[in-house]
Amino acid sequence: MKLTVLPFFFFLCCFKLYAQYTDSTNHHVVLTSTGSINHANEDRAYLLNNALNFGMKKKSFVLNSTTAWLYGKQNSDLTNNDFSTTLNFNLYKTFPHFYYWGLVNYNTSYSLKLKNQLLAGGGIAYSILDKPNAYINLSDGVLFDQSSLIAGDSYHTYRNSLRLQYHFAIKELITIDGNHFLQNAFDRQGDYIIRSTTTLGLKLRKWISLTTALNYNKLNITRSENLNLTYGLTLDKYF
Repeated sequence: MKLTVLPFFFFLCCFKLYAQYTDSTNHHVVLTSTGSINHANEDRAYLLNNALNFGMKKKSFVLNSTTAWLYGKQNSDLTNNDFSTTLNFNLYKTFPHFYYWGLVNYNTSYSLKLKNQLLAGGGIAYSILDKPNAYINLSDGVLFDQSSLIAGDSYHTYRNSLRLQYHFAIKELITIDGNHFLQNAFDRQGDYIIRSTTTLGLKLRKWISLTTALNYNKLNITRSENLNLTYGLTLDKYF
């Protein structure tokens, strides 16, 4: 069996809320593209992972807008056509290391059998560690969920949204980033969502890195999950 892995050069723009800003820095742009191709005998598969994000910081306020798209096929069969767009903000008005957050998020996912999902809500977050090269943050809050499934069912519920986020930089050469969510419904037993992203970057220059991304998602109400490993490039710029 022969396995070939190649990056697909589409744009991903990602804004990271770490202690990398300076007093004169108001924006952060990261362009990344990851993907994979698998060709073995008569079987062919490919996967593209792309997104667009713009972020802005003003004193005690951070605004972040992200759009992501995951698309894949196995031979002629569609495996992934997953789209997500998010608008979120952080408000730093409380004690050191604490802040408020709010978001509006829209999702649709072929692989998770999700036709439409709208999430909106807010909560609080605490930075356990907040240094330029090491960041660990925990957040919790409540989200309103209005969803419709590919099977035809529609429902709404409230969810507890727990998140672990981290960033580590080793000698300005290797970066490790993670965002991990557990979102349980208050009134629907067994209805929970897991979203997990872990990214490993190897810097070639200050603004460009080779990137490996591992994504795992599970929507328990549809008994669906996906696990994707992709490779590509990241372009990172503050201005």
